[in-house]
Amino acid sequence: MQKRSLAELLTGAVVLAVAAVFLVYAVTGSGRSLTGGSGIQLTARFDRIDGLAPGADVRLAGVKVGQVISQRIDPTTFLAVLTLRVDPAIRLPTDTSAEIQSESLLGGKFVALVPGGSERYLQNGGEITITQSAVSLESLLGRFIFSVTEMNQNRNQEQPAQPAPEQAPAPR
Repeated sequence: MQKRSLAELLTGAVVLAVAAVFLVYAVTGSGRSLTGGSGIQLTARFDRIDGLAPGADVRLAGVKVGQVISQRIDPTTFLAVLTLRVDPAIRLPTDTSAEIQSESLLGGKFVALVPGGSERYLQNGGEITITQSAVSLESLLGRFIFSVTEMNQNRNQEQPAQPAPEQAPAPR
């Protein structure tokens, strides 16, 4: 009986060790870390951040260079304020713009940075002032459907009613 208990205890320990290894691999492989991490912190203000959550990627030319740390609402302007952590090796000009983009039609969102041409660079605690908010797919579809419906209604109103074609008399 004691041999069986020792075998079960060792099996349980091995299972827990393997689970811990998988957890460490998953955290490090995702690009996220358990600690605060290093990098410069920047803020950006947006009208809408639909579906963007803390931990989302910050990308430059499609390459991940940071992540979204936090989001909050500015109580005076009612804009969403994002705090971003960006790799300190990336020197971003002060006229850099930030856009919220979708990974795919069904996927998540990320912040895309587009560097400007200024010779001055953003420092830790700086703010990205040129922003483009998230585009709502539902809003775009709604506008498209409305415009097609309106176009069809206008086309029907412009066409005068045509008289029915006359039928030729039947041959005798």
